[in-house]
Amino acid sequence: MKGIVLAGGTGSRLFPLTKITNKHLLPIYDKPMIYYPIQTLVDAGITDIMVVTGGKNSGDFLRLLANGKHFGLKHIAYTYQEGEGGIADALNLCEHFADGQDICVVLGDNIIEKNILDAAEAFQKQGKGARILLKEVHDAERFGVAEFAGDRIIGIEEKPAHPKSQYAVTGIYMYDATVFDKIRTCKPSGRNELEITDVNNAYIQEGTMSFSFLDGWWTDAGTFESLLRAANLVAKTRIADGAADGGSV
Repeated sequence: MKGIVLAGGTGSRLFPLTKITNKHLLPIYDKPMIYYPIQTLVDAGITDIMVVTGGKNSGDFLRLLANGKHFGLKHIAYTYQEGEGGIADALNLCEHFADGQDICVVLGDNIIEKNILDAAEAFQKQGKGARILLKEVHDAERFGVAEFAGDRIIGIEEKPAHPKSQYAVTGIYMYDATVFDKIRTCKPSGRNELEITDVNNAYIQEGTMSFSFLDGWWTDAGTFESLLRAANLVAKTRIADGAADGGSV
């Protein structure tokens, strides 16, 4: 399975922090934001990845990440998203890189406490389809929200005013090679973007969508509030792990 980190966009919600740099290069505690999704993929055993960048600072990713050896990557590739066409549009740039293999996609501002190894292994045993990771949250209206019928997921609604559950779709998605065919059937939303929720619902409609619940905490870092929350969560976890190991932080 190959990995993809989506780190494009303009980061307008974090202006002026993003006036002269890409959002995903901002610090989260002691590391650049982009380090965390890359580490998520590496911890799941994925060492061949592509980073989708955008904006005016795409060259900074190459200077920061280089060939990815310090992460233990075997290969890192880069591509460029022009403008803001949405998550599905960014993912569509990776079809040649995927080369018919399964992929694990992580949004560049998603930061998690634990790892996704069990979910990745479960997906590979599926044989086809997709798997998304869900997390119970108190503010589900901010996210894509899963609707259930028993133990089946029957739909995802984007930022609903009245969520049908409290389970948010995190920014971690696993897809088979048909994802690119599904993207080609998507039409731009009211935001003039290709929505990843439409792609996920296409898998649900064909009956090949599975899901896992994410262990530990999870946050995005796309607003001032969530950027601060992410740094505090990482710091708290790092300090706790240091104390547990009997070492210093």
